[in-house]
Amino acid sequence: MNFDKITKNLEKLGYKVSVFESKEKAVEYLNIYIHDVSVGFGGSMSVKEMGLYESLREHNETYWHWLLDKNLSVDETRKKALTTDVYISSVNGISEDGEIINIDGTGNRIAAICYGHKKVYFIVGKNKIAPDFDSAMSRARNIAAVKNTNRFKSKTPCVANGDKCYDCKSKERMCRGFSIFYYPPYGCEYEVILINENLGF
Repeated sequence: MNFDKITKNLEKLGYKVSVFESKEKAVEYLNIYIHDVSVGFGGSMSVKEMGLYESLREHNETYWHWLLDKNLSVDETRKKALTTDVYISSVNGISEDGEIINIDGTGNRIAAICYGHKKVYFIVGKNKIAPDFDSAMSRARNIAAVKNTNRFKSKTPCVANGDKCYDCKSKERMCRGFSIFYYPPYGCEYEVILINENLGF
């Protein structure tokens, strides 16, 4: 995939952008630049598929509520991740113009990417990229959110039908909050890691 357009647009908006042909090369890079700091992770199938947490925890203080290894509860781990030096998140959709969309059920990932860290990394597999804002939002709602909700076998219309978001009123609804970055927020360095592989939802 050619990342020239999205790279140019993201850099214009103020993001640092790094491009890799494989998840292994991306992990190698991140291990060099994330060293001896505290690192929080959002829920992310991309991170899981990369083995990134396991790699970074060898030489950093890491917090991920998907893998509890510090005698902390899920909620305690989420709160610790909010105050780390570095935070790592994937995205649910990103337009070639640079708008970044995330959907959250608990809100910890949305909170963390917006404020409180020295640096935030967005992990982006090529499957997350859409031509424009509307298609990026559609991807986030109708592909990423549906697959993520299905992972929990929730009793929602999207799981029952397996096709799209129904904007339901279910108590088990996972897509409870959205974040849209038109520009990177003030006060933090943001880097987008573009990877020429399909990763996550």
